[in-house]
Amino acid sequence: MAARWRAALSVVAVALLASGCGYNAVIDQDESVKAAWGEVQNQYQRRADLVPNLVNTVKGAADFEKDTLERVVQARSRVGQMNVDASVIDDPQKFKQFEQAQGELSGALSRLLVVAEQYPQLRATEAFRDLQVQLEGTENRIAVARKRYVDAVAEYNKVVLRFPTSIGAKMRGMDVRPTFEATTPGADKAPEVAF
Repeated sequence: MAARWRAALSVVAVALLASGCGYNAVIDQDESVKAAWGEVQNQYQRRADLVPNLVNTVKGAADFEKDTLERVVQARSRVGQMNVDASVIDDPQKFKQFEQAQGELSGALSRLLVVAEQYPQLRATEAFRDLQVQLEGTENRIAVARKRYVDAVAEYNKVVLRFPTSIGAKMRGMDVRPTFEATTPGADKAPEVAF
């Protein structure tokens, strides 16, 4: 009988210690990060799905810059070739590669839209206007999803680094996660505007 009480008390003591060290808090924050990451992926996929329609619409414009279209297609292809799974949010190198590939696609799409301004007949087509609006909306959604991810990672990293929850994080093998950074050189400096 005494052995049962000791065993029961041991189980209760372990449960109290585990909850006091943030074991469950780490799980909660980990799930928040995964949910936010899922939304980031969802919005990037939405953008990637729009690219083929945009490219096909632009191809119809006479004399459109072939080099610009090729850059968009190649950037979209690199994004599509990446193996993006849950390990990306735990591996700073994979995360950086993901961010770089998405940045290349963003740059190529921006260039395409700037060049399209020189083709009034293209801008006048309903299909191009609709795709441009959808793309702009998607870029806004991406920005919101990235911000939510950054916020979720910040909260997660606090739990992983602070005592006593850092004990629970170590018990689960969890460590800090990387987050998005500015990819444009000089993005941390205000642009100089001169008239």
